Amino acid sequence: MAGGRWRAGWATLLPCSCVLCGAHGRDALCPPCHAQFFGAGAGHPVRCPVCAEPLPGAAAPLPCGRCLAERPAYDATIVAASYAMPLDRLVLELKFGGALVHARLFAELLAQAMRDAPGVERPALLCPVPLGPGRLAERGFNQALEIARPLGKLLGIAVAPRLTERVQETVAQSALRGADRRANVAHAFAVPDRAQVAGRHIGIVDDVMSSGQTLQKLAAVLKRHGAARVTNLVFARTPPHQ
Repeated sequence: MAGGRWRAGWATLLPCSCVLCGAHGRDALCPPCHAQFFGAGAGHPVRCPVCAEPLPGAAAPLPCGRCLAERPAYDATIVAASYAMPLDRLVLELKFGGALVHARLFAELLAQAMRDAPGVERPALLCPVPLGPGRLAERGFNQALEIARPLGKLLGIAVAPRLTERVQETVAQSALRGADRRANVAHAFAVPDRAQVAGRHIGIVDDVMSSGQTLQKLAAVLKRHGAARVTNLVFARTPPHQ
């Protein structure tokens, strides 16, 4: 863990190159790449405001049919990008390659998405999706927490790393499908102190949302402990049915 943070600290002192195209500059994402993937003309899909699924052909963000039929435990989802080339590479480099410098970029882009979302209420507290002790020891860091820390500073929201805990080690969700994903995280999370949650708007922070089962189960636990509202703040959303 210490080694990863040491490398990340040195990275801030070195000349910066765009993480996508390699162009030299002061920012992690050069202006042309930012405009191409995150600018007004980038062709971002209209998304369901609840689960962030794309809504093809929709002119305005309205709850999708799935969320209308069965409302999730969470109330809203903000995403900065689609999980697709070349941005998916950055997620993998952070999660499995220890590229902690990407976490700051993800936080900046998420903060931008939060500000750009119409009528979105800011959470009172940020809760990174917790890792189990085994996974944390193996990886050396929690990528959700690495994103949440700079995101909290950018938005002026406190971060609570221990608001929830993972009480059951689980298989990586990316290795599972459908019902297996739901079962995998069914009893994975707990809230140690209800008083920190009750009556508050909690923002769950994570790197990727795919089926949404991890966020659903974590939000359900927060709601059972009295959370007034839960908003997901996720860097990337996978395409439908992945």
